[in-house]
Amino acid sequence: MAERLPHEKGFHVSWDQLHRDARALAWRLDGQGPGEDGSWKAVVAITRGGLAPAAIVARELNIRIVDSISVKSYDHQNQSEIQVLKSPDPALVGDGSGILIIDDLVDSGKTLEAVRALYPKAHYAAVYAKPKGRPTVDTFITEVSQDTWIFFPWDMALQYVQPYRGTD
Repeated sequence: MAERLPHEKGFHVSWDQLHRDARALAWRLDGQGPGEDGSWKAVVAITRGGLAPAAIVARELNIRIVDSISVKSYDHQNQSEIQVLKSPDPALVGDGSGILIIDDLVDSGKTLEAVRALYPKAHYAAVYAKPKGRPTVDTFITEVSQDTWIFFPWDMALQYVQPYRGTD
């Protein structure tokens, strides 16, 4: 049997679905922080995929301090060596205590392993998780199979599709 291309076993996520799933993630994280009232000190988004879910989680949990860590681990659909291109404010993040680090997806877990090495006391959350990456994430919403390619809304565009019959 021929190997499937990434788009042949795809999970298409709309903006609406991402918003619902990110709100579900916030609901799961609500009251789980180390603050006296279960609050978090700040949110750090893993760019680029974690930006949208981090903004939604920050809004839902009333977290006003949002920063980012820019990690490059993919070249199109191929995972490559991990590079940290931008780090969050070290005075804010420290060892990660009280920090909620958000990504869209944990796939192999290599990105989260690299970030966890920098901020070992942070809480790691992702909207979607694949089996290989599950051990590296503390909280997630939906698990998908390892061989599924997730198409996120920022990777997609709406376009006209010709009907099967006719031209209108």
